[in-house]
Amino acid sequence: MAPPRPHPSPTAVETLDWYETPHYYDIIFDEDTQLEADFLEDALERYALSRGKRILEPGCGSGRLVAEMAARGYRVTGTDRSASMLEYGRARLREKDLRAKLVQADMQAPAPGGPYDLAHCLVSTFKYLLREVDAQAHLQSVANVLAPGGIYVLGFHLSDYSTKEVDHEHWEQSRGRTHVTCDIESQPPVRRTRLESLRCVLKVREKDALRRTETRWKFRTYDAAQFRKLLAKVPALELVAAHDFLYEIDEVMPFDDELFDALLILRKRKGA
Repeated sequence: MAPPRPHPSPTAVETLDWYETPHYYDIIFDEDTQLEADFLEDALERYALSRGKRILEPGCGSGRLVAEMAARGYRVTGTDRSASMLEYGRARLREKDLRAKLVQADMQAPAPGGPYDLAHCLVSTFKYLLREVDAQAHLQSVANVLAPGGIYVLGFHLSDYSTKEVDHEHWEQSRGRTHVTCDIESQPPVRRTRLESLRCVLKVREKDALRRTETRWKFRTYDAAQFRKLLAKVPALELVAAHDFLYEIDEVMPFDDELFDALLILRKRKGA
C-alpha cells in the first residue's frame, strides 16, 4: 500500500477529493479504529437480538474497520462509491491475509447480501447524502438487509442552527516516515437549505517533501427533531439508544440537541 508520490513543490496546493489519497485519509482516521471496533462489539452484545457475526459497513472508505472486524472473526461486507478507497482496502486485506467482501456502490443503493446482524457507518459519512429522499433510501436499504433484531450503529454530528461561528478541527498523525496534518473548517449550518459547507486541508510531509491538498464539500444537516422525522419514514428501524463519540458503551445519552456527537443504535423491529 505505497502512498502516492509526493508533490514536487513544497508550496503548491492541489484541489482534489481526499478520497483520491486514501493512504493519507487512512492515517488521519486510524487512531480510533480499535476504540470504534471495541464499541461495535459491545453494541452487538448489548443491543442486537440476533446473535450472528455478519457485518455490513456502508461508506467503508479505506477499509480500516473492515479489516479490523474481519481480523476479529466477523464476516464483513463493505461498500463505497470510491474506486480508489476500495482498491486501498483490498490491498490492506491482501497484506494482512484477511477475507472480506468490498463492493462499489452508492449508500442509497440497495445494500448487497445479507442478512446482517450489525451494520455501522461512523464519522458523519451519512451526511454526504444531501437529499432527504437519498437519506431515507439509505436507511431503508440497511433495514432491508438487517436480520430481525439486528442493529445499525450510525454516527454523525448534529447541527446547531443558532451558531454563527466557523468551526475548526485539527488532527496530526504519523505512520512510518509520513506525517499528516488535517485541518477542517466547517461553516455555520443553514436551516433553510439543510446544508453546511466544509473545507479540509491536508499537509503531508514525507522525507523532505511537503504535499498540500484541499477538499471542499457539503454535508446535509440534522438536529435531533429532523433526524427523528427522517427515521419515522423507515418504520422497520427503531432508535433504542444514543451514545457519543467517546465510544463508551455504559454512557447512554438522551438523544436531543445537547448531543453534538451522536452515535445512535437503530434496531430492526421483529417482524419488519
